[in-house]
Amino acid sequence: MKILITGGSGFIGTRLVKGLLLQGAEVVIYDKKESSAFPDLAIKGDVRDIDTLQRACAGMDALIHLAAEHKDDVRPRSLYWEVNVTGTQNLIEAARENGIHNIIFTSSVAVYGLQINNAREDDDVRPVNDYGKSKYAAENLLVDWADSDKAHQLTIVRPTVVFGENNRGNVFNLARQIQSGKFVMVGRGQNRKSIAYVGNLVSFLQTLIEGPPGIRILNYADKPDLPMCELIALIYKTMGKKISPITIPFVVGMMGGYFTDLLHKILPIQTSISSIRIKKFCSNSTINTDRLREYGVVPELTLPEAVKTTILHEFQISPND
Repeated sequence: MKILITGGSGFIGTRLVKGLLLQGAEVVIYDKKESSAFPDLAIKGDVRDIDTLQRACAGMDALIHLAAEHKDDVRPRSLYWEVNVTGTQNLIEAARENGIHNIIFTSSVAVYGLQINNAREDDDVRPVNDYGKSKYAAENLLVDWADSDKAHQLTIVRPTVVFGENNRGNVFNLARQIQSGKFVMVGRGQNRKSIAYVGNLVSFLQTLIEGPPGIRILNYADKPDLPMCELIALIYKTMGKKISPITIPFVVGMMGGYFTDLLHKILPIQTSISSIRIKKFCSNSTINTDRLREYGVVPELTLPEAVKTTILHEFQISPND
């Protein structure tokens, strides 16, 4: 099978390419960034360039659409819509032009909003930012494409926060603060967060290539959801550090967040502290993954094993330290 992966040079894409190659698939990477891991398999291109994208899709059996603008500070904000929505529309046109009937799209739990509690795939969506709104708009375009032909196979996966080796996202940043001694706990840490290990997510995506026509929408997270206090304790233990006894009440933390919000408005400075980030840190953010049971998902690593493996790799810690 020949598979084109948009955004295949990124964190998830690189791991996915490796897995698909081991499965025996022929893979082509389509990305605006160079692929350091698989340069011979890459076509440099932007999903906003429909002509280059259509040529890249020639002869493909399936498309995996990972490419997206996803960071919090993208400027101009119109890029979310140009890449995530127009880029998806271009992919659909490329699929039609080349007679491709199979698309896998990685959306996001951002379609559910900021504070979610065991959100299911059939729940109402409430995206609150440009990223979540543009991802949901892309989903709708793809559903329309799937509905236009009974032969079309569409799988939409809504992953939660993904972590793992070589990623610089939320879990890494939390671990880096702990490693540097700058981390201060805000709140009691009883809130739970759904997170996903990249190796487990990629293994799941590989199983979705083959399947019946129709539309599947699936949340992805590794279970069980850990309370923040347990996740933080696991990171401290893996690093061989004692847990800091300093804890700031949530109300005090929010007051500090509002103060830094004001500083950001009146002074040309930026810090990692804000009221939104503190609120997100202390809130529940969990998704329901009951549908995964239908696919017999067996994670490569348990969540504690995955966190430990990632910390050891990223901070070059020996398991015996």
